[in-house]
Amino acid sequence: MASAAEKAPAIASSGSGVVLMFPLPFQGHLNPMLQLADVLRSRGFAITVFHAAFNIPDPERAGGCRFVPVGSEVPVGDLIPTGSDADFAGAILRINERLQGPFQDALREVLLEEEEEGKAPRPVCLVVDSNFRGMQAVAQGFGVPTLVLRTGGAACLVAYMSFHALCDKGVLPPPPSQDQSQLDMPLDDLPPLLLRDMVFSATTPHETMSTCLERILESARSSSGVIVNTFADLEGAELRKIADGVSAPVFAIGPLHRISSGADSSLLIQDRSCLDWLDKQEAGSVLYVSFGSLASMNQEELVETAWGLANSGAPFLWVIRPDLVQGSQKVSTLPGGFEEETRGRGMVVSWAPQQEVLEHSSVGGFWTHNGWNSTLESICEGVPMICRPHFADQMINARYVQEVWRTGFELEGKLERAKIERAVRKLVFEEEGLEMKRRAKDLKNKARRCIEKGGSSEIAIDSLVNCIMSF
Repeated sequence: MASAAEKAPAIASSGSGVVLMFPLPFQGHLNPMLQLADVLRSRGFAITVFHAAFNIPDPERAGGCRFVPVGSEVPVGDLIPTGSDADFAGAILRINERLQGPFQDALREVLLEEEEEGKAPRPVCLVVDSNFRGMQAVAQGFGVPTLVLRTGGAACLVAYMSFHALCDKGVLPPPPSQDQSQLDMPLDDLPPLLLRDMVFSATTPHETMSTCLERILESARSSSGVIVNTFADLEGAELRKIADGVSAPVFAIGPLHRISSGADSSLLIQDRSCLDWLDKQEAGSVLYVSFGSLASMNQEELVETAWGLANSGAPFLWVIRPDLVQGSQKVSTLPGGFEEETRGRGMVVSWAPQQEVLEHSSVGGFWTHNGWNSTLESICEGVPMICRPHFADQMINARYVQEVWRTGFELEGKLERAKIERAVRKLVFEEEGLEMKRRAKDLKNKARRCIEKGGSSEIAIDSLVNCIMSF
């Protein structure tokens, strides 16, 4: 079954009317949804964004969308997971449960407002995060068509589609065992994945994870189309599997951050002084180190990371969020002597404008947690990666970086300074790292071509606009 982009003619479309959106209120999900909003606004649609009453992006910086709060009275204490060992799947299910009623009220009000005041035509559809099956059901109850945005890669959704079959075979969940070699079992139906890549959380109960993934698949199969932030030259085979598996049009319109005009949806304050520091570094010399907005480490791992970076001899820009170290809400103390050892070739910030950092000519490598946004941004800038996945889809993304695209490698096992030093030197200084960089540059060129006139993603956006206009 062909994807929507492959079937649709390359028609330069523009729309009208109101598109509703409901993102999952976490940084890695907000970014692509608001980037998509920016793309649709550029095609003539007005955008109304429903949003949970926590982690709200600044509307002034989010690019001209109307924001409608949902569930202001809902307790949020256990809806905001923190750290790599948090139960994210459980939090997603709780968000669905608690916001479904408030969303019904908010959506009813918006629909009545449009009808009574005649401000605009009735909203044409709702684009909902694929984790929000509950919100999708509410919209469908009002007769509002829905599209689903997958903020992860295509390979991730293919893996999710296979999860229950692996459970039926007795492969998942893996039996409790001290023999870690069991987790290295290749999955013949999902090359190049290993069994360990399908263990998405060390703390979430299997039943909770199973329910969460089933709801994701239900949302795709119940939709009028699945929007994926990827591009055909990167994940063509996986996109075809999705189209066959969900029996709905699939729109591969990424990389969204390259198509969007750059609306700022960051929930954290960016330290832009790092860009001036990068200007003073040699081309391709700096290792950028960032583990995203949710992953965490313990104090011992922070210390080992610090000395691994120091001993490598490579210039580095390291993001240490206030909550990066588990149990700490303030910037953690770096080991004594670290600052003196790295003065002039290292910089530490609490948050960075990542897209601009990866675009910078002085950046030659990225040590990443392999969230999909970070992985895709690195691919689009031709930057090779050291991969240190923590949870969810990050293991799948890292496996594809290492085994399929071959633009990086995983740093496995316990974090130790000598191991970190070797990994950094391998990526930045050695021939193997230079080969990864050359392959990364090739993917960068493919990413650029897909959004040019006649490219696969440009065609997919036209097809998506036509789909929305058909409702």
